[in-house]
Amino acid sequence: MTDALTPEALLDMAADAATRAYVPYSSFRVGAVVVDEDGNTYCGANVENAAFPATICAEANAITTAVAAGVRRIDTVAVDCLDGDLCTPCGNCRQIMREFGVGIVILRNADGTAGPVTLEDLLPMSFGPDALH
Repeated sequence: MTDALTPEALLDMAADAATRAYVPYSSFRVGAVVVDEDGNTYCGANVENAAFPATICAEANAITTAVAAGVRRIDTVAVDCLDGDLCTPCGNCRQIMREFGVGIVILRNADGTAGPVTLEDLLPMSFGPDALH
């Protein structure tokens, strides 16, 4: 991660993405930014749907945007929510992160500081594509 991509800078990018979330049902705005192994960033915001299972999380949105651009390895994901103290990725998003090799997840703590954790902390004893080969 370059100096310009500090945890705080990434969280600010995620917060900016959250301002564009489509959340007419929950009013819970979440943004995410992923950093690939070359330092490129891709943003996403949550997009709700009246058919709730069709809702897309910010993390999944950012990751699929990166994948659509050709990325196959993601180093870092930063997640911020504008309408709560701390939000962590859901189980589905944690598994999607595992698929693409995410190592570090950065969350904004309730006190406003950046709190990096490992994906292993969030998804212990996980399996991914390496387990299937």
